[in-house]
Amino acid sequence: MAKPAGMRYLALGDSYTIGEGVDASLRWPVQLARALREEQIALRDPRIIATTGWTTDELNSAIDVAEPLGHWDLVSLLIGVNNQYRGRTVTDYRSEFRALLARAIGFANGRADRVFVVSIPDWGVTPFAKTEARDRVNVSAEIDAFNAVAREIAQAHGVVFVDITPASRANAAQVAEDGLHPDGAMYTTWTQLALPVARKLLAQ
Repeated sequence: MAKPAGMRYLALGDSYTIGEGVDASLRWPVQLARALREEQIALRDPRIIATTGWTTDELNSAIDVAEPLGHWDLVSLLIGVNNQYRGRTVTDYRSEFRALLARAIGFANGRADRVFVVSIPDWGVTPFAKTEARDRVNVSAEIDAFNAVAREIAQAHGVVFVDITPASRANAAQVAEDGLHPDGAMYTTWTQLALPVARKLLAQ
């Protein structure tokens, strides 16, 4: 059987990458691959390693089970919201995220210029946070702290950081039926933010 044509894309993450609450066609990595194909960039639909609720260490363990994964032309990483939600420390996140990013670069055949990190959205602005009686200001501050670490580590490794957090705050009503996870329209916004980055990376 002939192998599918086109470049290979690996998307690593949690509920935001697997698209909890939306149709598979609306997941942002799927939308991104589709948008790139519309620009005549031959990129296959992504291989997604992500599950709702995963923390950094759980994603790392899942990658172990999924190996051997081989090399990929594009790799994305979005992870950390569940570390924050479960009250894990930024210090632990720093070491675990650094290790995950190193693995992501390895999957891109050692090319940091074929990897991008997506920031953690702010679930503190969602209806779910209100029903949970969470301190929204505190959630937002903690999300900012985790994102600052992810940005710092990405930049230190020469990896592009795509900041979708402001969009998540500006469009807080764009959520799925659970009142927590993004809807398709929000994922389209994320896709639009990631598209110029992915286009540039694949041209290198």
